[in-house]
Amino acid sequence: MLIVIGLIFVTALLAPWIFKLFREKTGWILALLPLGSFLYLLSFMPEIAAGGTITQSTTWVSMEFFEVNLAFYLDGLSLMFGLIITGIGTFIVLYGAGYLSGNEYLPRFYLAILLFMGSMLGVVLADNLISIFVFWELTSFTSYLLIGFNHEQEASRKAALQALLVTGIGGLALLGGMVLMGFASGQWEVSALLNEGDIIREHPHYLAILLLVLGGAFTKSAQFPFHFWLPGAMAAPTPVSAYLHSATMVKAGVYLLARLHPVLGFTDTWMILVGGFGVVTLLISAWLSLSFTDLKQILAYSTVMALGTMMMLIGLGTELAMQGLAVYILSHAMYKGALFMVAGGIDHEAGTRDVLKLGGLRKLMPISAVAAALAALSMAGIPPLFGFIAKEIVYEAALEATLLPVLFITLAVVANIAIVAASAIVVIRPFFGKQVETPKKAHETPPSMWIGPIILAVLSVVFGVLPFLVDKSLIVPVAGSVWGEPLDFYLSLWHGFNMPLMLSLLTLAGGLLTYRIWDGLRESAPMKGYQMVFARFPVNVYDGLVNGMLGLAGWQTRILQNGLMSNYLVTIMVTALVAIGYTFLTQSGIIWNPDFSNVHVYDWALSITIVGSLGIMLAFGNSRLTIIVAAGIIGYGLSLIYLMHGAADLAMTQVLVETLTVILVVLVLIHVPKIKEVRSGVSRTRDGVIAISAGLMMTLLILAVTAVPFDAFISEYYAEASYPLAHGRNIVNVILVDFRALDTMGEVVVVAIAGLAVYALIKMTRPGSSKENKS
Repeated sequence: MLIVIGLIFVTALLAPWIFKLFREKTGWILALLPLGSFLYLLSFMPEIAAGGTITQSTTWVSMEFFEVNLAFYLDGLSLMFGLIITGIGTFIVLYGAGYLSGNEYLPRFYLAILLFMGSMLGVVLADNLISIFVFWELTSFTSYLLIGFNHEQEASRKAALQALLVTGIGGLALLGGMVLMGFASGQWEVSALLNEGDIIREHPHYLAILLLVLGGAFTKSAQFPFHFWLPGAMAAPTPVSAYLHSATMVKAGVYLLARLHPVLGFTDTWMILVGGFGVVTLLISAWLSLSFTDLKQILAYSTVMALGTMMMLIGLGTELAMQGLAVYILSHAMYKGALFMVAGGIDHEAGTRDVLKLGGLRKLMPISAVAAALAALSMAGIPPLFGFIAKEIVYEAALEATLLPVLFITLAVVANIAIVAASAIVVIRPFFGKQVETPKKAHETPPSMWIGPIILAVLSVVFGVLPFLVDKSLIVPVAGSVWGEPLDFYLSLWHGFNMPLMLSLLTLAGGLLTYRIWDGLRESAPMKGYQMVFARFPVNVYDGLVNGMLGLAGWQTRILQNGLMSNYLVTIMVTALVAIGYTFLTQSGIIWNPDFSNVHVYDWALSITIVGSLGIMLAFGNSRLTIIVAAGIIGYGLSLIYLMHGAADLAMTQVLVETLTVILVVLVLIHVPKIKEVRSGVSRTRDGVIAISAGLMMTLLILAVTAVPFDAFISEYYAEASYPLAHGRNIVNVILVDFRALDTMGEVVVVAIAGLAVYALIKMTRPGSSKENKS
């Protein structure tokens, strides 16, 4: 599994070069990678169906108190999500090749979509809590790149930032929850954590863990009140919407709660929070889908409704709810992926997604019309589509809820009435009725764009008519994984005349009636107000918070970062003086017993020389050369102190840096005009007092520190561990490149980026330069 994910990441990085070689054939070539990954995962289905699980683990970070492993765990739940990610991912790569044909940023799309695919696979296959979080954040980052694909458009940039901020804040909450969960249970592998549910539920921090995990899951899966970011993300190209916002990324929160259900579930708090937010989300978003005429907006809000349904099922926490969840996840991925791709095809070939400007396209786009019709029937829950089986089990689970079953089933039916109407809108309005003139002369999409929708739509029919193809092999293992124990059941299209069937008939009748009155309903004052409250108001709140944060940042920048180095130094020193001074005044255990017995004459001589050089700098501040020489003496004096105390390597580094600094400063000052002193006498007096106070404070601090008995634990550890663990005898070098390798790497990256920025500035063409004039 690690090899598959790694191969996807490597191929993503190579995608731009592959595009240069194969051009328009690149999509078909790159699609072989997710297809191969799909077949690889599919090969494990017999073992998973038999009740087995597969684990792989490689140590990533090893510490004394815990380890971070690149561990992977394959069971029914992770297998189904992996198949969805790679299977639909295959179609999306092909679809993107046709949809973005001729786009100059197509190689960038391949890069980002494959990076996202690998990240999403990591989320569902990872077994270690920290590994899951790392992949989780990678999905947020790569989705930011994909949503903002059309970066020249302000709407795309704003939507990308909105999604990143909302899901990123949730990710921070999730990290806190995972860390608390790991320390509370002593387990960092999810496979081991699944057996520690009682420990977590009885832990004093259970509520904190639950709330933090829900924060991450609800933001990722667009649950109320965070539902607004997903429709906003429709600014992304349709291949992105079809993949991220129907089948994969938005289901990450659903996957997480389903995975952790055996650990955090089976409590009233879980049911109220997860089930409650789920049912509110499904009700609000279902009817919001009827307030728009843009195909992608309708599908986006219906997706939020589906996510709310999944959350409701997880919250209900019964065996029947787990069965419904497993069926619903697969059903939704197929019909919604197909509908999004069809919507993109309509926009691509007809030039609009507004259903009021479309009609009669079935003759011009027959394959797309068939795919849309089948997928919409499944979305509406019409037999013999697989969506009908899913809706029936959802209704059964709601009827058997242990808490407020009447409320759950009533809200579920009311929401599904809106979804039936939405299903009719997305297929009848564009493809049936009188043919209307569209901005572009419509025609059928290329094969790369219709092959995915038609296969997914046909599978919805096949799995509906022949549910035994997936029940024992996939659905049963998924439900067992979420439940926490093996389950045994089967799926069937016909359950007899029962309450769920009656409710389905009521839903169908209500949905068709709603469709008939949709034009008037959409323009009515109540629907406009409903849209304002639940669609626009959350966005306005988000915009207000972001603008307020930016305003605060601007005010802080104007006060603290006004471009004057002297102000920066004053702020830093005064802050340090207040903090350290307060500590000195309030802490009674500070020892004041300076020992000068080991200070030699040459130490005093060097100290006096350094202080004297500082005095020369202050006394002869008008002479640049004098200041440079005095500063050099101070630096070389410090290097001699290092040398006399046994730090030869540090002394050598100091000498080299000091020499290079003096040379560079001299070369720069030759070309810099002399600036007159602009500070007043009061300002200089203030700065002098602050500088002397800071110097005295640091002296007192060092004396207090040296008076404390020296604890050699850390230095002894490095001395003992440097060679056995890092194979290095120079302790300082080992610390820099091994024990603190990430710090060093970060510093190197910062320096490298700064160097690239300087190089770019140097190579920039100045306005009016000779190069510009020649061009």
